[in-house]
Parts: sequence; structure tokens; C-alpha cells
Amino acid sequence: MSEKQNKNEPLIRNIGVLTSGGDAPGMNAVIRAVVRGGIHAGFKVWGIRRGYHGLWRGDIIELNGRTVSETLQRGGTFLMTARSKTFQSPEGVAKAIEMARVFNLDAVITIGGDGTFRGARDLARQGFPVIGIPGTIDNDIACSDYTIGYDTAMNTAMEMIDKLRDTASSHERCSVIEVMGREAGYLALNVAIATGAEVVLIPEIQSDFNRDVIKAILDGRNSGKKHYIVVVAEGAGQALDIAGRIETITGIESRAAILGHVQRGGSPTLRDRYMASMMGLRAIECLRERRLNRIIAYKSGQIIDLDIEEALTMTKTISQEDLERAKILAL
Repeated sequence: MSEKQNKNEPLIRNIGVLTSGGDAPGMNAVIRAVVRGGIHAGFKVWGIRRGYHGLWRGDIIELNGRTVSETLQRGGTFLMTARSKTFQSPEGVAKAIEMARVFNLDAVITIGGDGTFRGARDLARQGFPVIGIPGTIDNDIACSDYTIGYDTAMNTAMEMIDKLRDTASSHERCSVIEVMGREAGYLALNVAIATGAEVVLIPEIQSDFNRDVIKAILDGRNSGKKHYIVVVAEGAGQALDIAGRIETITGIESRAAILGHVQRGGSPTLRDRYMASMMGLRAIECLRERRLNRIIAYKSGQIIDLDIEEALTMTKTISQEDLERAKILAL
């Protein structure tokens, strides 16, 4: 589909907005921007509760400027989120579109990660207009340099690891901290650099346990260090197992801490609030100008929009060079 839609196409009057997949701090800020920007553009805005699951079930309510008051600073998503097995089938997608027509929705703005965008693409391929906005703490959307929720999650993890370092230094021990990231290590790598971790393990790069973990810790001990931090993305190993292996091999007391879903919560940072607000307004601009089936992205310091098919073919990854820089700082 071309960037500029045919001007003879029906006007967009009613738009839906949903959050899908894992929640991320800043999602409420996106919804707020979509609602207020949409009303300013002359749209009626409808909130779809519980993601795609709520779309095919018709769990849809009208939103207004007051509905989104006092939501900017709140974590999570007041529209709630869920995963829908029904929507993953062609019949489920058709049912969702049928329900959207029941509510006279002309387009839907979807907020989430890769799974959310694949669902949006399924709707687009069936002729239903969509706009996708990246919201995930993993920062693993290939077409965008930044995703909403990433900054807050990093700051949350950083603050908790700083506290654990205080304990580790008091007891001359090794703390192994497991952060989120089943398939992406952006969160782990950046948090490790920000907290001065001796070791970071990520799913993108295969590690040698003796060389990359044991040797790094022993080198630190032999140079006078008395405490050690290991940050591991959940997709690269389990903190409990790693801590046990470190203690068995080195004799250094080791403790595991799994930060878990606490990284998803909390009031979004300024950066997440700002990015969420600007991305939400960009989505409304796309609908107003009838640039449909787009993904909003942040590239080279600018908020842009890309064709959904093009966006979902892009890739990005963490390089060995990025990991080496972290090791230099950990000396």
C-alpha cells in the first residue's frame, strides 16, 4: 500500500486503540495521546479492553478527554492486555474485523511488541486499517531504535541492582541478577554497563562459562575486588543455576536474584512519557492524512512511520563489539 492513500477511500471517523502482549510503562501515556490527539482531529476514539481478545469479543468502550485524565504517570495499561489464541487463526481475525464493524470502527491503533504487530499485519492483510506503536521493555522491535517502556525498565533494574551491590560488597559475595529478555539482551547489556557489572550474559551471543564468567570473576578477585555482579538475560540462562556453578567452582559465596515482572511496573520515566506522547500523536497524524497500515518508529533521532510489511521484515541485533565494550568497562 502506498504511503499516501487514495483520496476516494472512505473517511476515518471512529478509531479503536488497544494494548496487547506484555504491559510496558508508558502505554497509558500512548492511549492518552491517541485519545486527545484523536478528538482534536475530529475522531471518536474507542478503547478496546484486553487486546485482540477484547476486540473479537466486543469489549469496547468510548473514550474521551476525561477518561484519560491522571493516567500519564501510571504504569501498566488501564485498557488491560491479554493474549488471544482465537485471534491467531484466520477465523479469529475475521471475527475481530466483524466485531470492529459492529462498533463502526474504521481503523485500530495497536500498542505492543512483535506479536502485537503481527496481529496488526493480519488485520491489514484482510483490508482493515491499522497503525502500530512499539511498546515493550525489551526494545526488540527491529524497525525502531527505541520502544516505549524500555527506559523505565532499565531504570528500575538499575536501582535494584545498585541495592544488591551494597549487600554484595558487605558480604564479599557474587550477586547473579536475572533480568527480562527471553530473545533480546538490550535490557541486560545496558543495565550491566550502567551498574558496573563484571559479567553480562545475553541470548544473542554464545558465551563460554569458564572464560566469560569464571575467569572474569577470578581476575577481579585477584586484582583486589571483593564483590561481583553478574547480569543475565532470562533467555541466556537461569540465575539460580549460574550462582550455584560460580560458588561450586570458585568458592565465592554467590546469591541469585530474579527481578521478574517488577521491571514492567512503576511510573514511566520522563523519556517514556515523552516518547509515548509523540508516538501517539504521530499515529493520529497518519490516520488524519490516511497513511494507513503503518508502524510508528524512532530512527536516528526522529519519530517516523513505516509501511507495516516493510517494518516487519527488518532485523537488528547486538554485536560482539557491544559486548566487548561492556567488558572493558568492567575491568
